[in-house]
Parts: sequence; C-alpha cells; structure tokens
Amino acid sequence: MGFTRAQLLAFRDATVDDLVGPGLRLLFVGINPGLWTAATGAHFARPGNRFYPALAAAGITRHQIRAGDGMGDADRGHLISRRIGITNLVARATARADELTAGELRAGALLLEERVALWRPRVVAIAGVSAYRHAFGIPKATLGRQPNDLAGVELWVVPNPSGLNAHHDLEALAAAYAAPARAAGVL
Repeated sequence: MGFTRAQLLAFRDATVDDLVGPGLRLLFVGINPGLWTAATGAHFARPGNRFYPALAAAGITRHQIRAGDGMGDADRGHLISRRIGITNLVARATARADELTAGELRAGALLLEERVALWRPRVVAIAGVSAYRHAFGIPKATLGRQPNDLAGVELWVVPNPSGLNAHHDLEALAAAYAAPARAAGVL
C-alpha cells in the first residue's frame, strides 16, 4: 500500500485508537501518530519505523508484525495476548513530532497519567527521550528506568524507533525494549 502526499496530508489531526486489552503488562507510548499511522490505523506503521522489528528481535513478539498496510486482527490479538498495549502522548497526527507544541506535550503527560491509572499496566515505556523531557518537565532525563513512577507504575524511557533516529540501530533498540519487557514479565 502506498499513499500520495496529498492522501497522507488528509490525515493531519486524525487520531488512532489505543491498543489495550485485559491484563495489560507493558504499555508502549509513542509521541504522536504520524500521518501514515493515521492513514492505516496502526501504531508505528510507517515503512522504515523499527518498532515491530525491534519487538521481534527482542523476543517480545513471536513474529515480526508488519503494520505498513494496517494491522490485522491476528497481529492485534497477538499483542493483546502478550499483554502489550500501545498509546501516544498526544493523540493528533502530524507529519513530524516537532509540529507539536510544548503545551500539547504537557497536556498529553497529564492524560497519559490518567490512562495509566485506569489501565494499571505493570510497566510504561515511553519511546522518545526528548518528548519525555518536554512532556514531563524533566530536562535532564535519560534513557532507561526513571526514578519516578507514573501513577504508581514503573516508568521507562526507551529510544524512539523512527528511522530518523540514527543514534540507535535495531540491535540497540531491541535491547532497550527488552529491559522494560523483562520488568513487566513479558519476557
């Protein structure tokens, strides 16, 4: 499946449903949906995004999910059966995360705390240290386990899986995602 630029731009400000199920253990939190994600309705769907390859490489999923054309019921069910959920700090889709305002990120942090209190996962893993720093007002935060919990839930910050993040290769992403998965009892 492919999209023209005009088709993708039609999804600006659209939202994508959270992927959560019963017995949630590990909640991954993206920054916000990209236009490709909004167009397909599948989190981290843009071709070149390394989220699902990293989950598979870490053993978090039993196979590599290919969400570029959307996510089928079997893959959605696989994530839910593994007790993995996905949401975003900010719900609205943009072409780039840097289009979000500081206010949107701060408001997203408050809404995330409410959802975490409701869903009660064992671990939350936010994908993107810069977004985490801005959203939670912790300018010196680093990757890894955070000293403060979120709504009483263990909080981690992991690298952003975007293909634009050249600081972390697939192996490094897999290792970074495996740590909170072990803490959540998924691995």
